[in-house]
Amino acid sequence: MRFRRSAVGLVVATGVVVPLAVAAPATAAPDRAATQAAADAPAYEWSNAAISGGGYVPGIVYNQTEPGLVYARTDIGGAYRLDRTTDEWVPLLDHVGWDDWNRLGVLSLATDPVDTSRVYVATGMYTNEWDPDNGAILRSQDYGATWDASPLPFKVGGNMPGRGIGERLQVDPSDNDVLYYGAESGQGLWRSTDAGVTFSRVDAFPNVGDFVPDAGSGNSYLMQNLGVLWTAFDTTATPAGEPTKTIFTAVADTDDILYRSDDAGATWGPVAGAPKGFLPHHGVIDEAGGFLYLTTSSASGPYDGPDGEVWRYGLDDGSWTNITPAYRPVGVDFGFGGLTVDKSDPDTIMVASQIQWWPDILIFRSTDRGATWSPIWEYAYPPEGGTTFLSRYEQSVDEVPWLTFGKDAAPPVPWSEPSPKLGWMVSALEIDPFDSDELMYGTGATIYRSDDLTAWDQPGGMIHLTPEAFGIEETAIQDLVAPAGDVDLVSAMLDLGGFVHDDLDAVPQSFRAPYFGGGTSVDAAGLVPDVVVRAGTDGGGGRVVAASTESGVSWTTSPPADGATGSGTVTVNADGSGIVWAPDGAAVRHSSDGGVTFTDVAGLAAGARVESDRVDPSRVYAFAGGVFFRSEDAGAQFAAVSSGTLPDEGPVRFGATPGAIGDLWLAGGSDEGGVYGLWHSTDGGSTWTAVEGFDEADAVGFGKAAPGATSPAVYTAASRDGVRGVYRSIDGGASWTRINDDAHEWGWIGADIEGDPDVFGRVYLATNGRGIVVGDDTSAASTDEWSSSAVYDEGDVVSSGGAVWVASWWTQGQRPGAKKNGPWQEIAATPTGVAVWTASRIFDTGDVVSSGGSLWRAKWWSRGDEPGSSKHGPWDRIG
Repeated sequence: MRFRRSAVGLVVATGVVVPLAVAAPATAAPDRAATQAAADAPAYEWSNAAISGGGYVPGIVYNQTEPGLVYARTDIGGAYRLDRTTDEWVPLLDHVGWDDWNRLGVLSLATDPVDTSRVYVATGMYTNEWDPDNGAILRSQDYGATWDASPLPFKVGGNMPGRGIGERLQVDPSDNDVLYYGAESGQGLWRSTDAGVTFSRVDAFPNVGDFVPDAGSGNSYLMQNLGVLWTAFDTTATPAGEPTKTIFTAVADTDDILYRSDDAGATWGPVAGAPKGFLPHHGVIDEAGGFLYLTTSSASGPYDGPDGEVWRYGLDDGSWTNITPAYRPVGVDFGFGGLTVDKSDPDTIMVASQIQWWPDILIFRSTDRGATWSPIWEYAYPPEGGTTFLSRYEQSVDEVPWLTFGKDAAPPVPWSEPSPKLGWMVSALEIDPFDSDELMYGTGATIYRSDDLTAWDQPGGMIHLTPEAFGIEETAIQDLVAPAGDVDLVSAMLDLGGFVHDDLDAVPQSFRAPYFGGGTSVDAAGLVPDVVVRAGTDGGGGRVVAASTESGVSWTTSPPADGATGSGTVTVNADGSGIVWAPDGAAVRHSSDGGVTFTDVAGLAAGARVESDRVDPSRVYAFAGGVFFRSEDAGAQFAAVSSGTLPDEGPVRFGATPGAIGDLWLAGGSDEGGVYGLWHSTDGGSTWTAVEGFDEADAVGFGKAAPGATSPAVYTAASRDGVRGVYRSIDGGASWTRINDDAHEWGWIGADIEGDPDVFGRVYLATNGRGIVVGDDTSAASTDEWSSSAVYDEGDVVSSGGAVWVASWWTQGQRPGAKKNGPWQEIAATPTGVAVWTASRIFDTGDVVSSGGSLWRAKWWSRGDEPGSSKHGPWDRIG
C-alpha cells in the first residue's frame, strides 16, 4: 500500500491537541507502547479519496464583480468554492455535524456583488417527514471559511424535486444588506434587511405557489408545493445604496408564473402577458439590453421535463417574445433548465435542455439575443443519403474515466448514445462574467468546463469540454474495506457502484465487468487480501455478487438473487475459500466456488448482516433483530449464540479484529429507544461487554497498530460522554481520544469507518454526500533508536536492529535482544495484522502468531517457545 501524499486544495489540518491517556492491557507486559505513541496527541489532516464529482450539481454561481470567484452547490454534499490556483473546489460545509446533517443539502447559494467576501446558502435536505428539522440560512463574511446560522421556521428541500430551479436566495445588488428567499411548501417570499441575520415574510407578496410534482402519487416526496422560485433585480432606476425598486419574483404556479414590484417589494402584481402552462426554472436580467430571459419546463425536474419554452421579456415595454430553439433531433420535445447571458457580450445567451435522456442533452447558443440558435450537436442529412453527426464540441474524460459509466468510450454518432455523454439534469449553465471563453455547467454526475467557448461561433469551430469537479466529492458511501498491500481501499456506493483505489490521489475507473449501478457491500479476505467480494445492482437491475482473486482486476459474477429487493451485505472468509451473501428480501446464501454458485444457508433468516472472522476461515458471523449468530463451517449453517444484550432496533455495524480469533466489536442502536452504543466480545459473540463512555456508536473499524502496540487501532464514529466525533483507541479499547474537531464533521458518517492496515493512524470515513473522507495522523512519529545511556520504563518503545521493542520493566544499558528473557519484547506483525512470533515476546492463551509460514494459537502463556519446536509445546498449528 502506497503512502499517501496530501491532496492539494483539499487538506486542512485540525490543529487540535487532545490529551490521550492510555491504559496497559492485561498481559505480562503492560501495553505502554500505546502510551508512548499517544504521548503527543494526534493532529489530523483531512482530505478525500479522489473520485471527483459523483452527484448532481444543481447550481453554479459566479460573483458578478470579483473576477474568478465562483461557487457550486450540491443537493447532498454541501457547497464549494473554486480555488483558482489549483483548479480544485474547496468544501465549505464540512463543519456540519451529526445532528444538523440536513445542512449538507443546499437548495440555493448567493454571493454578494458588493462585499464579495460575503456568501450565503439556504440549507436543509427534505420538506417531508424524512427530515425532522427546519432549514436555515447560513452566512459567511470570509468566502465560506466560517459560518453563522439563521434558523428558518420551516423546512428546506435541498434534495427535493425542483432543486435545480433558482436561485431562490438572492442579494440585492443595489443594497447588499437586503436578501430575498423564495420558500417551498406555501411559506411564501422572505426578506432580510440586515445581511441575512434575520428574515421575515413579505406579507405583501400575493402568491405562495401551488405546483406539486405528483399530487396523486401518495408519495410525500412528490407531494410538496415547490413554492416561490427565484428573484431577479433591475437596478437601472435605483441609486446605489438603496434597495432595488424593480424586482421580479417567479412562482411555481403555471397560471401566474411571474410577479413584479416597482417599489422595492412594498407592492406586487402579476406580470401581464407572461407565458402560461410551464414552470419558470431560471430567469436572468440583461440590464444592458433591457431584457429578462426565462427558461421554462412542464415539470419540476431534475429527472423530468418533457416540454418547455424559452422567453424574452422587455423590461421597458412589457413585450414577451417566444425565442424557444426549434431543433428537436429525435422528434421529442423537452423542457429547458440552464440559462446564462454573457455579461461581456450580452447579445450572447445560452440555454440547456433540462433533460433529453436519449441520445444526449442539447445546449443551444445564440449571439443575437435568441433570434437564432445553434445547437452543440445536430443531425444532418446530406443529399447522397444517410445521417451524419455535426458537432461543435470535443469531450475528454481521461482524468475522470468513470464518467463513461461502465461503457467503453464511444464518440457521438447518429442514432446512438455517446460515451461519455454531455450530461443530464442540466440546471446550472454559466458563462464567466469576466471571460467569454469560460463556460461551466452542472450535470447529474459532475461539472463540465470549456475554456474556449467563443470557438463555437467560428465556422467549423469546436469547443473542448473536460470535467471540472475536482474536489467536489458528492457520493453516498455504503461500505469500505482497506486490504493490506498495494490496494489502498475498495468502496461500495450508491449510483456509481464503487471503486478500487490503488492511489488515493488518482481518480480510478469504477467497477466494471460487472458494472454496478449501486453497490451496498464490500469485503476482503482477512488472510488473503487479494480476494475481494462486492454486492450491488448490475446494469440489468439484478442483485448480484462479484468476486475477485486479484484485487479487482477481474471478477466472477454470481447469478442474480431471485426475489431480492436489495443487494444486502456480503463477506468472504479469512482464507478466501467461502462467500456468504445476505441479499435483502431473499434467503442468505453461501458459495464455496468463488461465487459461481450459491446454496441457501441454514439457521439464518433474510435481512441479516454478515461479517467474517479475520483469522479463522471456519468462522462467519451474522446479526439480525438483536440476535448474534455464528457459523463454525465457513458459513454453510449458523446458530444463535447470544441475544438480549445487543440492540434490537436501529442499524448495527460490526467487525472482527484483524490478527485475533473471535475478537469482535459491534456498534449500533437507536436514539428512539432501547440500547445504543459500542460492545466488545472476545469469545466469538457468545458474550458482550458494553464499552463505557459511549452514549451512541454507529460504525467501528480497525487499522494498523501503533508502534509497539500489541493490538490494532480501533476507530469508531460515535458519541462519547455526549460529544459526537470520530474516536480512536490504540490500546484495545482501554482508552479513547477524539481525532476530528468541530470544523470536520461531514454530517452523517454512520455507514462505515475503516483504518488502514499499512499506515498507522490513517482512517477512512464513509459519508452520505461528502464521499470518502481520509484522515492522516500528522503527529505520528517514528520510533526513537535505543540508547545505552537512556533510562527506560515499563512500556517504552524503541527501535533497535531494524525491529521495534517494548520494555517489560525498568531498564538501562541492556540492549534489546541481548538476553532471551530480558526486559525487551520484540513486537512485529504481518500486513494482515497477525502477530509475528519472536523469541522475546510474551504471548498469552489464545494469541495467534505467524511462524514458519503457518499460523499457530497459544494454549497457554509462553515466551521463547518456538511454534512447532516441541510436540507437546504451548502452540497448536491452525493453518
